[in-house]
Amino acid sequence: MSYVCHQCKHPLQLDASLEDLSPSAYDMIASSLPSAQSVQSRNTLRSEKLAQLPSPTSVKTAWQRSARSDPFSPSPLSSRPPAKAIHGQPTPILPYESFVLLQDSSYGGLPSPGSSSSSPNKYAASTKSRRNNQPARPPSPPEASQPNPSPLSHHLRSTSRLFNLLSSRTDLDHPLCAECTDNLLGELTRQLEETKKTRDGYIAFEKEVRKEKERERDGPSKGEVDIKIEKLKEEEHIAVEQLKAAEKEHAQLQEELHALELEEKALEEEEAEFWRAHNAHLLRSAEQEAQLASLRAAYAADSTTLEQLERTNVYNDAFCIGHDGVFGTINGLRLGRVPSVPVEWAEINAAWGQTLLLLYTIARKLDYTFEGYRLIPMGSFSRIERTTAADKATYELYGSGDLHLGRLLHNRRFDFAMVAFLDCLKQLVDYVKSQDPHLEFPHQIIKDKIGEASVKLQFSQEEVWTRALRHVLLALKILLKWTTSGSNG
Repeated sequence: MSYVCHQCKHPLQLDASLEDLSPSAYDMIASSLPSAQSVQSRNTLRSEKLAQLPSPTSVKTAWQRSARSDPFSPSPLSSRPPAKAIHGQPTPILPYESFVLLQDSSYGGLPSPGSSSSSPNKYAASTKSRRNNQPARPPSPPEASQPNPSPLSHHLRSTSRLFNLLSSRTDLDHPLCAECTDNLLGELTRQLEETKKTRDGYIAFEKEVRKEKERERDGPSKGEVDIKIEKLKEEEHIAVEQLKAAEKEHAQLQEELHALELEEKALEEEEAEFWRAHNAHLLRSAEQEAQLASLRAAYAADSTTLEQLERTNVYNDAFCIGHDGVFGTINGLRLGRVPSVPVEWAEINAAWGQTLLLLYTIARKLDYTFEGYRLIPMGSFSRIERTTAADKATYELYGSGDLHLGRLLHNRRFDFAMVAFLDCLKQLVDYVKSQDPHLEFPHQIIKDKIGEASVKLQFSQEEVWTRALRHVLLALKILLKWTTSGSNG
């Protein structure tokens, strides 16, 4: 015979300890189980509570159906037989209905059931002697026609009786597999924890109720309670008055807050306007600072340019006076000639034109007018005119190397022009000395000579003439430096 779990319906393999279950073990299991009356009363109490609930019949039927399908409720598929009731009470299975199975060596010498009628009594007496404080098993009727029960059927009946006992005393059908048993233990453990929490809640509530009863028992008298009530009423009246005062003050504060909010809004608008004006002022200030920086930079650049221009002497650039050997030069043009270096007359005439232009420029810068002469600078064909009423003439300040009769007349006019030039130079030197007595000239001018050298070319040596012209350029250079240095005021 095979057993299946009454929950999951899986086949079971019974433990070997259930095969040789002794009566003492059976009694121990039976005594540890709750009585069948408590199980029946619990089921009856549950049914009565369900009947007392003010719920529809359909709801109660559905609840009963779900209770039957509960995995931890007694299964309707239980194989246990219904217990027989005597006078309304279920008949318990007595532990002495079991017996001890003896080996062949033990019961081989026992008499047969039909040999003697006193043998059952002897067997019961011997069993009673082996059991202490247990009632003797009543004699069973002789069964001469039945053979001795086999050990396998005895084990099956013993195991089935044990499972029926467990099923009748608990809410679940037995047997159960190990997995369903673990689930059952887990659920029971959870229910135990919830029951403990409920118990602790009831205990705490009971303590509070007892404390409340003690406080009521030890509380004040009625008079004291009335006095306390009157005092509380007075305190309530004072608190109400304070509340009214606080509400009035709250209303005043609300009005003040509203006025302050309006003032704050006006101040915020004024502040916004101020910041707008401030930002505009900052923008204008930044623009003005940028313009000022630009003007300062332009002023610095212009000042630098002015200083450079002030330090620049255009007259020195326009009239560069130097020397080349024995010749004095002006702008690179040699003025004079010697037999060893025959300078072309075109170069000499150009040099005389630059020299006359320099004298004319210095006189105009000093705002000086020559007496008796007017200078006409015309490059290589410059001239000098006499402006006196007695003698009006024009002298050409340029020479020629042609050999003809008119050359003598021309050279004579050329000499007159050079003497007139030297006279104009002497007038300007005297004027400058009158302005600055500390100014010194290295060569003195007397009539047609400067530094003991005549400026006349006719009937004179070319070396002397060239030296005189070099002295003329030196005097002009001193005049130009004094004129452009600012010493003249």
